[in-house]
Amino acid sequence: MLLYLGMLVAVVSSLGAPLIPAIAEANHVSITSAQWSLTVTLLVGAVATPVIGRLGDGPRRRTVVLTILAVVLLGSVLAALPLGLGWLVAGRALQGLGLGLTPLTIATARTVLHGERSRSAVAALSVTVAAGVGLGYPLTGFIAELGGVHAAFWFGALASAGALAAAAVVYPPSSDVPPRRLDVAGALLLGLGLATGLLALGEGESWGWTSPAIAALAVVAVLALGAWVVWQLRAPAPLVDLRLARGRGAATAHAGALLAGFANYLLLSSAPRLAQTPESTGYGFGASIAVAGLVLLPFSVSSVLASQVARRLDRLAGPRAVLPLGAVVLGLGLLLFGFERGELWQLFVGTAVAGLGVGCIFAALPGLIVAAVPPGETGSAMSLNQVLRYTGFSVGSALSATLLQATTPAGATYPGSSGYGVIALAGCGACVVMAVLTAFAPASAPSASAGPVVAQDPAARRDSATR
Repeated sequence: MLLYLGMLVAVVSSLGAPLIPAIAEANHVSITSAQWSLTVTLLVGAVATPVIGRLGDGPRRRTVVLTILAVVLLGSVLAALPLGLGWLVAGRALQGLGLGLTPLTIATARTVLHGERSRSAVAALSVTVAAGVGLGYPLTGFIAELGGVHAAFWFGALASAGALAAAAVVYPPSSDVPPRRLDVAGALLLGLGLATGLLALGEGESWGWTSPAIAALAVVAVLALGAWVVWQLRAPAPLVDLRLARGRGAATAHAGALLAGFANYLLLSSAPRLAQTPESTGYGFGASIAVAGLVLLPFSVSSVLASQVARRLDRLAGPRAVLPLGAVVLGLGLLLFGFERGELWQLFVGTAVAGLGVGCIFAALPGLIVAAVPPGETGSAMSLNQVLRYTGFSVGSALSATLLQATTPAGATYPGSSGYGVIALAGCGACVVMAVLTAFAPASAPSASAGPVVAQDPAARRDSATR
């Protein structure tokens, strides 16, 4: 049941990328506007992850899980109905709440399972995101190819309904641990800052970078995020404990998550669009939605395989060796995507190489966090890392659309080939910064008492907050 929930979250979140050109065509809007069907899901996921984790920490966990699944079902139905882009984006925003369920499923596995069963379940849940994306992209692509864009979202609705029904029957009862207070002000400030910042980034090319609207959005984003940082450092029960980012090791891990997420989604959000670009442009492949989804299948498969190898290498050499290697490999995959794609098979190779890098990075980051914080604060530090990862995802998604729009000639429908080169160089820049940062990270090994690296249940965060 827990694995199904984790897989559902990944599949639902992956509904956007291969469908963006078709969404733009069906709703008679620009690709940049249609990109919000992906970006908004990641944005909501960044804010929802710590909020849902806090709400589900204690006796309300089962209720929270069922409520979120019901909201995801509602969002899936809204996205599936032919009501226009606004309602589709609203539905995708509601689906984004489902991204906050992954930490709760891991916490539940640690609570109700014991010994080797618990370790195996946690390990399996930790890779469901990559595995689910690998399943979701081609599956929804084939469904959309046969029944249209809305059929893909109806598939998401059916999957959500099945998860809700199964959870209502078999999801285990919640523990008797007292609930923690929710930092409402922190959630509102974080949501406002990210939303206005991404709106300015995503629409700057359309509205004009010097327009009053973009300037106002940028000012609001800076003020809101600045106020959020100050509040999180002073709040008695912060939404995300930013004090755990102090110190070179912790700061490096969190910066790495942000940079890797950013480079990752520059690729994931633009590769399906490139595959579907008509051959008449001189560089596109004119692929169907189904083939565009398959382009990202090698990415997910290689990331899952690399994560298994990286964990063993991490135990031998530490994250200080694995993380720079992963950043270099991800950068190589981006370069292949940007500059070596004369044939469709080369696009598959580029995404596969990038997946190897991403798998190494996300498998090794928890080890760097564990080494940098006390054992009782690992859960809170992992929550902060997850927020920054989703933030990188959403920024990468928004920026990819902006860069492609900026490289589209006046009056043309499709960007020039150089646009994808610019995306590759932007992602490579993030990878270079990450490789340098992580190569000089502290070499201390994780504490033996820190427990499993891949997950910490909310009880660990509660212990930290009450000390």
